[in-house]
Amino acid sequence: MKLNYKIIFHFLGLLLLFNGGFMLLASLVSLLCEDGVTIQIFLAGIVTLVVGALVMFFTREHKKEMNKREGYIVVTFGWIIMALSGALPYVFTESITSFTSAFFETISGYTTTGATILNDIEVVPKGVLFWRSLTHWIGGMGIIVLAIAILPLLGIGGMQLFAAEAPGPSADKLHPRITDTAKRLWLIYFGYTAAETLLLKLAGMSFFDAINHSMATLSTGGFSTKNASIAHWNGQPIIQYIIILFMFLAGSNFVLSYFAFKGRVQKVIKDEEFKLYFKFILIFTAIAAVIIYFRADVSASSIAHPMVWGAGESAFRHALFQVLTVITTTGFITADFTMWTPFLVVFFFGLMFLGGSAGSTSGGVKVVRHLIMIKNGFMEFKRTLHPNAILPVRYNTKAISGDIVFNILAFFILYMLSFIVGALVFSMFQIDFKSSIGLAASSLGNVGPALGNFGPVNNYASLPPLAQWWASFLMLIGRLELFTVLILFTPFFWRNR
Repeated sequence: MKLNYKIIFHFLGLLLLFNGGFMLLASLVSLLCEDGVTIQIFLAGIVTLVVGALVMFFTREHKKEMNKREGYIVVTFGWIIMALSGALPYVFTESITSFTSAFFETISGYTTTGATILNDIEVVPKGVLFWRSLTHWIGGMGIIVLAIAILPLLGIGGMQLFAAEAPGPSADKLHPRITDTAKRLWLIYFGYTAAETLLLKLAGMSFFDAINHSMATLSTGGFSTKNASIAHWNGQPIIQYIIILFMFLAGSNFVLSYFAFKGRVQKVIKDEEFKLYFKFILIFTAIAAVIIYFRADVSASSIAHPMVWGAGESAFRHALFQVLTVITTTGFITADFTMWTPFLVVFFFGLMFLGGSAGSTSGGVKVVRHLIMIKNGFMEFKRTLHPNAILPVRYNTKAISGDIVFNILAFFILYMLSFIVGALVFSMFQIDFKSSIGLAASSLGNVGPALGNFGPVNNYASLPPLAQWWASFLMLIGRLELFTVLILFTPFFWRNR
């Protein structure tokens, strides 16, 4: 069957219209802030809108059906088109003069990685900073809709496991129509963003900082308006606790938030992935807090105001914040965890491979995949003792098909291979071992802060141009669940059947 290229380009044109509209919103913020770059951002938006409108016009007569192959292409190239057009505000305003760096900053935004090449964020015009945060927010919600409403239809990465009633087009789902599912999720996402903005404003942030950090939190992105990130507010612990709460919510399955708002709290409490996600955070925070309290020098690793409510509270807050920011792949920092003993450096590096819940905006492998792999591992012991017994892996009391288990195992193997190859390629650019493995893990997991020369208090400005393109590729495949992008590199995908 030949590819329906017209419908592919029609969707890409629609995405450009969508992107251009948000650029106009950023130009309005620039006008209100009187930062001097309103015209440039406005022109970037107009160019994007015109190109999108032309593409849609010339592809208006297309067949309405879209098969799986076209779905893969739209998802992958959709993110690339968004990033290419999204780089225009940086280039037009000359906030970032190199297109390579502008693309890196933009793909880092849309994939909610949060890695930046900007050396001095606070001198960047506010309209550009708002656009930078918007790329996070758009990408984060795009991932939610993609993962919950689209990827299950494509059979990607075991995404069928978004709780017993993951959304999709069937009778027992959250809602039988994908469009209605997307609307409900958008409403929750927008509501959380508005709530955090209000709370941060009441806690002492300016409205501009509050809305930018809310967009970065709910998308688990990590772009900040301050050079010191959230460490800028180390003297105001209440701000950090508010961000902790919303990082936790952003890293949990948004379907569970829907159930909670509908009063179906038992659905949330009984969900196996949510319970493990919560336990992981408690256990890892306890470990980190004890070591920080007795062994680490928080004052040396914090950028400002290390202790406000006492050493014990400070150790707990920094531990909880950093555990959550790494697990949920948000990438905010309150301190440089690479200075918290060698054990904690390895500890946080390991957490980069965990990820938040499926159906959340977080990156990484995802808790549900780890859960299924652990269960399958224990089940293999039983199968060894009872080779003739039928012993299925169960998730939320339901037996999981062997195909999904194999899919998850294949995903994990492919993820680790991508990490190894990613680190090897970075090392070819004369980047040291510690920095290379940190870059690969952080880019692939959409974490943001890495290790070595690209640790929490550094940025990616020193990354060579070709290495920036490689990091961008890793961000993209990590964000889109590997299979979605990598399948395009297989020869059989392009054969007409």
